[in-house]
Amino acid sequence: MITRTALRALLLGTALTLGGCGVSYNSASVQEQVEGLPVEVIALTSQTLPRANSTPYTPRSLPAIFFQTAGGGSPRGLGALPPSPQVPTLTPQPLELRVPPAVEPQPYEIGIGDVVLLATKTAAGSTVEQLSGLLAAQSQRQGYTVRDDGAIAIPDIGQIQIAGLTLEEAEAAVFDAIVRQGIDPAFSLEVAEFNSKRVAVGGAVAQARLVPITLNTLDLGEALTAAGGVTLRDQDYASIRLYRDGTLYQIPVESFFARPELQNTVLQAGDSIYVDTNYDLDRALQFYEQQLDETQLRSSARLQALNELQAEIGLRRAALAEARENFASREELDAEPRDYVYLAGEVVNQNRFALPYNRQASLADVLFANGGIETTTGDPTEIYVLRPARTATGEDAVIAWHLDAGNAAALVLATKFQMRPDDILFIEAQPITKWNRALQQALPTLINTAAAGVTN
Repeated sequence: MITRTALRALLLGTALTLGGCGVSYNSASVQEQVEGLPVEVIALTSQTLPRANSTPYTPRSLPAIFFQTAGGGSPRGLGALPPSPQVPTLTPQPLELRVPPAVEPQPYEIGIGDVVLLATKTAAGSTVEQLSGLLAAQSQRQGYTVRDDGAIAIPDIGQIQIAGLTLEEAEAAVFDAIVRQGIDPAFSLEVAEFNSKRVAVGGAVAQARLVPITLNTLDLGEALTAAGGVTLRDQDYASIRLYRDGTLYQIPVESFFARPELQNTVLQAGDSIYVDTNYDLDRALQFYEQQLDETQLRSSARLQALNELQAEIGLRRAALAEARENFASREELDAEPRDYVYLAGEVVNQNRFALPYNRQASLADVLFANGGIETTTGDPTEIYVLRPARTATGEDAVIAWHLDAGNAAALVLATKFQMRPDDILFIEAQPITKWNRALQQALPTLINTAAAGVTN
């Protein structure tokens, strides 16, 4: 049982503890002077905020490796490709129709090289017996070739000019010559071989040849038929070219077969016909096959280049990732220089806060990144940011920016207040917290003292 004396001593000790808690327990607070270092306490308001943020500071930057990318790699050429075959026209153009002017049919004129046939009567006592020198006795028909001077030579009659004459005119010339010799002019004259007037046909035909012009007019269709017809794999791009008197005419084969009037084009002596194509399918096929091979070659070369590019980019990414990991490891080991802000007083976690790279950090960032105010012990009306400064005379000083967050709306200022390296965020304890801590420290001593008194 506690004696009256012990109880009296316990009450006296408690009173002394409550009255002298400042002596038994020292709680940190912001004072206006600390060992000769002046401290200026400035209330943090919207008016003083610009002054607080005017302290120059440039945040540290991340290393350049964090701004680099793997890039697109270095370009690589595909090398020289084989030359393409020479093809006359890779994209055929529409063929132009150029028809030769119309020719009026003219009577056949005997020319040099033609063979004319002279036929006579065969009755006894007829002219045949009298023309023993004119015609052979065993023959009733005799052919004569028009010489290069335009004449034929008949024995006992002489030379007769018939070149350039029609058949009718030639008969008249022969008749006159025979009559002058006093011979009965009972005969007939015809052309046996037509050699003086011909048309050349060549190109894409069955057989190139010279087609003669006879007593009947020769048209384009007949000339091509005489040469065996056209032999084309594709008529779409073929043409019939006619060369006459220094001018080249052209008739597309497709139009030729579709229009009879083109087939009936009258030809003249000396015309040259050539069936041509301006699109060689075999050579075009070779070209397109080569183009496909070239495309495949380019495709495989691009695929190889893409694989090489991906490998190169992969190596670059690996190098960048390794460099970034090394930086992160050095930072984790505290081997990289950083700017810090320190937290003290009634905060959830007393610690240091590394200012971020490439941007500013606010008071709110620092405070709430570490758990904020210790709500059971911290005094929201006594939030301070202690910042090193200098006086007008150049001496060291401290500016204590005081934020009174008794009204929670004042925390908005914390989001705008910019922290600087070596700032100290300090939150003072509640008055009741100071008293409670003093009591917690003093009470064990009082109990022990009282217990000792009881024992005595």
